[in-house]
Amino acid sequence: MAKARQVAGGGRAVEVPPDRLAGWFDRFAGRHDGVVTTEATPGEVRVVAGDGTTAIATVPFGPLAVLSLEGLVAHALAPRRIALLLVRLGSHSVGIAYDGRIEVSRTDRHLVHGRSAAGGWSQQRFARRREGQARHALQASAADAAEVLVPRLSEVDAVVLGGDRRALDELRADRRLAPLFARAEPRVLELGEPRRSILEEAAARALDVEITLRDG
Repeated sequence: MAKARQVAGGGRAVEVPPDRLAGWFDRFAGRHDGVVTTEATPGEVRVVAGDGTTAIATVPFGPLAVLSLEGLVAHALAPRRIALLLVRLGSHSVGIAYDGRIEVSRTDRHLVHGRSAAGGWSQQRFARRREGQARHALQASAADAAEVLVPRLSEVDAVVLGGDRRALDELRADRRLAPLFARAEPRVLELGEPRRSILEEAAARALDVEITLRDG
């Protein structure tokens, strides 16, 4: 079973690769006394097991055209070209991936000092310097996203974001990136410091279906 994380409102979420999705639901039924009901909408598929456990699959790259579990599996398995924007303060990685494999990318890092425990004028000077470093790093992130991703938006099926939400929110103010954020999936991938290996991980995880489990 995929590694689970706790979610707001109770329950836990797992990310399931498309090629394992059908088997995951088969095992879910086997562990929880079969399936009682399956309900599908364009945005989610809800499966209720015999012991009351509920599995809610959020449809990635929606809406779902065929409203069934089988429809979700087929939808998830469709190959897609995805734009990826991963940002944390001081580092970023952008790329285009097809069917989980990187086609083009750019990764960069910029020095941003940690917070200082000193007081007085020294702390204020340090804070101003850190703010300048952070601003420069985010400007570099925006520039690379505008150069690598925005011109290719007509070629991609979706945009997936990852990293630090605060840094991503800062980038939303850049008008050059408005078309990019307008097409972004709701889910933001939680990732480590962006680098090429993390970008490759994100390219694969971007295709996963997120399922929220709640006990009966």
